[in-house]
Amino acid sequence: MGTDTVRAGSADEAADRRREQRGWYFYDWACSVYSTSVLTVFLGPYLTSVAKNAADADGYVHPLGVPVRAGSFFAYSVSLSVIVAVLVMPLVGAAADRSGRKKPLLAAAAYTGAAATTGMFFLGGDRYLLGGVLLVVANAAAAVGTMLYNSYLPQIAPPEERDAVSSKGWAFGYAAGALVLVANLVLYSGHDSFGLSESAAVRICLASAGLWWGAFALIPLRRLRDRRSVAEGPTEATAPGFRQLAATVRGMRRHPLTLAFLLAYLVYNDGIQTVISQASIYGSEELGLGQSTLIAAVLLVQVLAVAGALALGRIARVYGAKRTILGSLVAWAVVLGAGYFLPAGAPVWFFVLASGIGLVLGGSQALSRSLFSHLVPPGKEAEYFSAYEMSDRGMSWLGPLLFGITYQLTGSYRDAIISLVAFFVIGFALLARVPVRRAISDAGNPVPERI
Repeated sequence: MGTDTVRAGSADEAADRRREQRGWYFYDWACSVYSTSVLTVFLGPYLTSVAKNAADADGYVHPLGVPVRAGSFFAYSVSLSVIVAVLVMPLVGAAADRSGRKKPLLAAAAYTGAAATTGMFFLGGDRYLLGGVLLVVANAAAAVGTMLYNSYLPQIAPPEERDAVSSKGWAFGYAAGALVLVANLVLYSGHDSFGLSESAAVRICLASAGLWWGAFALIPLRRLRDRRSVAEGPTEATAPGFRQLAATVRGMRRHPLTLAFLLAYLVYNDGIQTVISQASIYGSEELGLGQSTLIAAVLLVQVLAVAGALALGRIARVYGAKRTILGSLVAWAVVLGAGYFLPAGAPVWFFVLASGIGLVLGGSQALSRSLFSHLVPPGKEAEYFSAYEMSDRGMSWLGPLLFGITYQLTGSYRDAIISLVAFFVIGFALLARVPVRRAISDAGNPVPERI
């Protein structure tokens, strides 16, 4: 009787965990549309055109009296959003760990970002300043929400399940991004047949991402549970953002192997983010490809990233997350090497390159997240994932800098793209040196059989 009761309790616990995991996947499904349709495809060109409408005769706009070239306004707004996120994330992470109440904070971040994104429908005429404010709010909220979402992973999945759960989350996100992007492209390409101007079609695409984000965020908010936990060490809960970040880093120094992994991730992820952001420039400027080809390539990356995330998750079950990530870094280097030799004016080969990127993109990111989750001390999930998220979003500046300097010195985008191989080589070397089993044990976590 007692054994039956224990088995029933274990079955109920497993069922509850699966239900919570399925809810967790849907936050990626909800918010990834913002990254794909808004940030990657539509907002940059549209906000730049709005800023140009408001520019003076010399091509400058003047937010708060500061002269800014209209073509740079979008980039500066993104940079400002990163600064805001860096200030806010450590505070929110520490508060989430201290109180154990992540869900209200996740709801606040999700609906702040969704509301700001939906508000982009009103970016008509010369309202560039409204666009900048909404972008800063939405992008910072997306970063905070993603940090809180990631911090649930160690709590909803035991060590042996994390690679698969993290990979499924990424796959959900890429699938949603592809699905909505297809609908957006149909609307945008056929705006005349829908009786819409090009501007109205773009504004509907932008706002639809916010509505999608807000609607599907309800699922994880209903299914995820708050858990009280005792964090190790003191937390400076009321410190300003940079002081809290410094306190987090000081605390992480007690776990140098976790920091060593974070350094490796910072390096190779910088390479990943730079490839994502600069591939379209390489395609248009070096290979002479049109906008429709580039958008189709973005869509192809989204679709194949679903398969790639799930496939690498399965490979990690056999070979472990660390080896699989190392293999993906080799694949990244090979893809860039092949990209160097792509012939100009040949969209088919650019699609082959996009296919390679898609297949390794989702898996390398998903497994990095799950591996890091093993290295986080219990009770410090949100705080440590704030540092991880800043590595993902806030620290990826060396890659674009190297890309720009290489182009400036050589005048060749081919040389610029091949220079990024350095990030994957150095990241591989740094990650290979991290003894992950000892790092997991030092963090106070159980060591999985295969990692």
